[in-house]
Amino acid sequence: MKEVLEQITQRVAEEPFARLLGMQLKDIGPGRSIVEMVFRPEMENIHNMAHGGAIFALIDEAFETASNSHGTVAVALNMNITYISAPPVGSLLRAEAKEVSLTRRTASYLITVIDDQQNLVATCQALVYRKDEKLPFLKGNRKIATDE
Repeated sequence: MKEVLEQITQRVAEEPFARLLGMQLKDIGPGRSIVEMVFRPEMENIHNMAHGGAIFALIDEAFETASNSHGTVAVALNMNITYISAPPVGSLLRAEAKEVSLTRRTASYLITVIDDQQNLVATCQALVYRKDEKLPFLKGNRKIATDE
């Protein structure tokens, strides 16, 4: 498990999109993760507020890392986001993903985003499909044996 978490942390640090937005994986464990990003002026929408796509990207990064933390490929099936409040420019945004259900084929997550004043910015319920494959960047990548 330690190797899986270390490899995911390394991949996020190298991921071009995460780097573009300044996202940093701050904590990861089985079924959970915390990702942070500073809300910068270039992330504003036409109303001079945080663009929903920027917040979505932060949520998605936390979701991706938490759902793949078991070492098997997990891909998004559904994400339902509710935007609560608009953070001010310069805010440190923190997305925390927590696994609420895990089966052989699916897993469900609750993701929250808060700003550095502890204001709730957004919430998300998300669902992944879990494949019978190890993460491709892990050593000894192979198909995982299943009971079915």
